[in-house]
Amino acid sequence: MKLRVVTIVFNPGDELKSFCESLFRSFTDPRLGDLDGELVIVNNGDASAVLAEVASNFPCKVIEPHENLGYGRAANLGAKDFGGEWIMVANPDVVFTESSIANLLEITEEHPRAGVFGPKILTPEGDLYPSARHFPRLISGTGHALLGPFWKNNPFSRKYQANEDTTTPHNVDWLSGACLLIRSSAFYDVSGFDDRFFMFFEDTMLGEAMLQNGWTSVFVPDSIVIHDQGKSWRDRPAPMIRAHHDSAREYLSWVYSKPYQQPLRILLCLGLKVREAIMTRGKKH
Repeated sequence: MKLRVVTIVFNPGDELKSFCESLFRSFTDPRLGDLDGELVIVNNGDASAVLAEVASNFPCKVIEPHENLGYGRAANLGAKDFGGEWIMVANPDVVFTESSIANLLEITEEHPRAGVFGPKILTPEGDLYPSARHFPRLISGTGHALLGPFWKNNPFSRKYQANEDTTTPHNVDWLSGACLLIRSSAFYDVSGFDDRFFMFFEDTMLGEAMLQNGWTSVFVPDSIVIHDQGKSWRDRPAPMIRAHHDSAREYLSWVYSKPYQQPLRILLCLGLKVREAIMTRGKKH
């Protein structure tokens, strides 16, 4: 069995070392048998001493596109021309538990029409990150977008992020792109990540594309990874907030694309503009 792990970096720090250490440690799980696992790192940023150190200490291939491709396009580049069965796309600030990859792969035979599998994601503090979600739609998605930054436990966010079953594998609409195990045949069937999205919502669109092409997405709570969300951009949040809202507008324009829905599209985009202005006020650019 062949597995290619693709991670995308932009001026990484020591979290990339932790990522690699935990990844290759997870490859030693005896249940993986003769797994042929490889790591591809796509560098969206400048030359990096940390990346050079990682490349000299771990067996990996580094791809240098010499421009910032964004997350989805970079992941597609890293997965290009792979002839194996499985592709894993993961953020470089993820830490794998020793059984995480084995537990993901072990369940795949029970779900032959599943194109994407996602682990349970915990914060460094041990809190559950809502990685298995419903598709954002008018009521729950809009309510979450408007109230989420100011009222974390509002009813709209609870519905949007609902995943009451965190103990048994089950189908969900879409899974967080922080860590995804993707069946390569399904990935190529949907032409990979939608490159209209520079960053954010590419994982939501992957779930949409999978469903449209007869594939499902499965949440696997027995597989656990730790994700320090936003570590790579916490010092300069404003550009990421803008990128998130750009992608949200693109996504909602796709969901509500019918001609008669134009007034709704305008209203939603205006609402997101206001939200973006509020959230970036006083933030470091």
